[in-house]
Amino acid sequence: MKDTHRVVVSTWTDLTRDSAVYLFFTFAAIKASQFLYRCFQSSEMSSFSMATHPEALRRDRILSSKLYFDVPLSKVSIIYSSAYDISFMGIEKLHPFDSSKWGRVCRFLISDGFLEERSIVEPLEASKIDLLVVHSENYLNSLKSSATVARITEVPPVAFFPNVLVQQKVLYPFRKQVGGTILAAKLAKERGWAINIGGGFHHCTAERGSGFCAYADISLCIHFAFLRLRISRVMIIDLDAHQGNGHETDLGDDNRVYILDMYNPEIYPFDYGARRFIDQKVEVVSGTTTDEYLRKLDEALEVASRSFQPELVIYNAGTDILNGDPLGQLKISPDGITSRDEKVFRFAREREIPLVMLTSGGYMKSSARVIADSIENLSRKGLIQTRPGSVST
Repeated sequence: MKDTHRVVVSTWTDLTRDSAVYLFFTFAAIKASQFLYRCFQSSEMSSFSMATHPEALRRDRILSSKLYFDVPLSKVSIIYSSAYDISFMGIEKLHPFDSSKWGRVCRFLISDGFLEERSIVEPLEASKIDLLVVHSENYLNSLKSSATVARITEVPPVAFFPNVLVQQKVLYPFRKQVGGTILAAKLAKERGWAINIGGGFHHCTAERGSGFCAYADISLCIHFAFLRLRISRVMIIDLDAHQGNGHETDLGDDNRVYILDMYNPEIYPFDYGARRFIDQKVEVVSGTTTDEYLRKLDEALEVASRSFQPELVIYNAGTDILNGDPLGQLKISPDGITSRDEKVFRFAREREIPLVMLTSGGYMKSSARVIADSIENLSRKGLIQTRPGSVST
């Protein structure tokens, strides 16, 4: 009888122990499942958040950027780096664009006594994170193909070079110029004006480069200014001979941006879709002369002043409108370029609007001299200061 009792008690103990073990593992499995579900849900929500709130991601990238830095008063508001100039075993000469133009402009200003080399501001290179403020990961990855860069720069032999070399010799100079354009807005806000002796890649959109424009520096500059400079209204005055279809595509539906584009409709890029985003379209056909061009510009600036009150002007000052330029096909004299630039600077100065000037297109060797002469005129007229500590009038 006692043995039977012991057997019953032992069996009951075993069952109780087994049940406890079962319950423990069941409870642990439930908790693990809940934990994994929460992790999965959190991951899903994080992915959802990033996918549905790109502005938050853009904000983080802009705020973490090093492209804005304090420029000492010993420097003037002229931005340039020797890294801007593209030299690629001579094949850069296969494109009509003068890829040494930027350095030649600065050398003219220095030799003419208007600028000291030590007073020039050198920008930082735009990083991948900086570029992702506007560009997609897919687009930036596409630039790892030399064939893609060859299409953008319109120099077919580039396709046959290792991409590491293309990055160094072609895209790095472009990224430095992007850094210069972005920094120029900060300098302009602080000092009233800034000139990037480079930039103005107005054919590049967030998703596609073309027309010797690999990065959308104007779009990037404006997004940085919106957040870091607390600017809420920007006017783009694009006076390059070609339509600025890049920034039009990127920013044309943003009511904080007003686009005045004065271009030749008979030449590249024929982007009719982007034209619908232009707030103020001024078409100047092939053969337009200096007097007619300046008259149209005066009218356009008057209309713009009544239509929009910007807090920043981005002036894309291409010199491909020069008489004889093989691509622009207009007939504007060098003095006409000087007058054009002075009109835009006066437009901004009279309204106390910070102005960023970008040199953009220009396909003749004489462009560098013309740009330098125009900057020197702006200095003589007191519209800019090319000497540290000088005061404009």
